[in-house]
Amino acid sequence: MTKRPRSDRASSKEEPPDPTTSSTSDPMSADSGPLAPTQETGRERRRWPRAKADWPISLDLPEGRYEARVRDISEAGVCFFLDRPLKLMTTLAIELDLPHGERHTVIRGTGIVVRSEVISDRLDHYEIAVFMPELSEVEKGAVAMFVDTHPEFEPEV
Repeated sequence: MTKRPRSDRASSKEEPPDPTTSSTSDPMSADSGPLAPTQETGRERRRWPRAKADWPISLDLPEGRYEARVRDISEAGVCFFLDRPLKLMTTLAIELDLPHGERHTVIRGTGIVVRSEVISDRLDHYEIAVFMPELSEVEKGAVAMFVDTHPEFEPEV
């Protein structure tokens, strides 16, 4: 395959957005955002499978250390419940104990807030999604093993 000179390439005029793809920029999902539910199943098709979870997570923010409760986890990040909102793109340190069997793997890293939504008008709690791009291969492997054994959705037969 030969490269054409830059002047011969198609113009850089932007194409209109494709309505079948997402326009969000959540790095935890494929194609920079969750895909629309498939017509066959009605479920989202995410790049990183996730597992439901329910254990504590520690967060270090500039204003102090906070404890939250994990909702789900994937190799790309973690979603948790917190009693305060966090601004999008906030960087924070995270620490949690990932259970597998009778052992635990400590997951430590830096994350970036990609979603912060109020759970209910009546509750002053928020669902926070954090992208964790710097997990080690060992940590990613431990998360992958947990997700494989604790899927969010049971496979359809």
